[in-house]
Amino acid sequence: MSYADEIFIKNCKEILKNGVTDESMSVRPHWEDGESAYTKSVFGIVNRYDLSKEFPILTLRRTYWKSALDELLWIWQKKSNNIHDLKSHIWDQWADETGSIGKAYGYQLGIKHKYKEGEFDQVDRVLFDLKNNPNSRRIITNIYNHADLSEMRLYPCAYSVTFSVKDGKLNAILNQRSNDFLAANNWNVVQYALLVHIFAKVSGLKVGELVHVIADAHIYDRHIPIVEELISRPTFDAPKLEIGEITDFYKITPDDFKLDGYKFNEFNVKIPIAI
Repeated sequence: MSYADEIFIKNCKEILKNGVTDESMSVRPHWEDGESAYTKSVFGIVNRYDLSKEFPILTLRRTYWKSALDELLWIWQKKSNNIHDLKSHIWDQWADETGSIGKAYGYQLGIKHKYKEGEFDQVDRVLFDLKNNPNSRRIITNIYNHADLSEMRLYPCAYSVTFSVKDGKLNAILNQRSNDFLAANNWNVVQYALLVHIFAKVSGLKVGELVHVIADAHIYDRHIPIVEELISRPTFDAPKLEIGEITDFYKITPDDFKLDGYKFNEFNVKIPIAI
């Protein structure tokens, strides 16, 4: 069993057993048929993944990690807010007629800010500090910009990352306000595990821990039977992440990465997505 499987199963059981339902409340999310999308949720889940030991990807079912990486690079490398720059269609339902998701995600990371060393956007500031100020306790990104929320097609879910270098290892805390556990939990874990690996590699560091902090961890009502079946499945050992000789963050492509020995259960159930 991979550690990601162990954590996922544990969290799902906690939500299913002790989660609070919002069926008596008016909720924003809905299904494609117009019915309200209710959840069972718990508050304040914190998971720690030691990236030096294994890559945290599910084997209970396949996580499409190359697509997850493509979305990560769309946000952090391209700093884009237009779905035409993204290979997958996961953002289509939130885009306008031009393909824009508004002043969200990559748009926020690309805004330049003034520092004593000059102007940097949030990504370039992280890369600068990891090489020049690795002992800093100020290596933080935040895309939950209240001034621009009204112009975002969707408020950021994973909104803040704090980076910390200890003993030559890069650690990170991912803060997430809301997490659809079936559809997005391991997707987000894989993305930010990859980001730590990438930033460590281009900064001459080793990888340490990814700490994932989730304020509202939930399972949607129509996902419950799928989750119950999923967590009863057999598991496999975690695969090994292999990364090419990358030195420039802005020249990285998904082809620079490989997962060796990734075994997973086939899972052909279509997962409905609440919007």
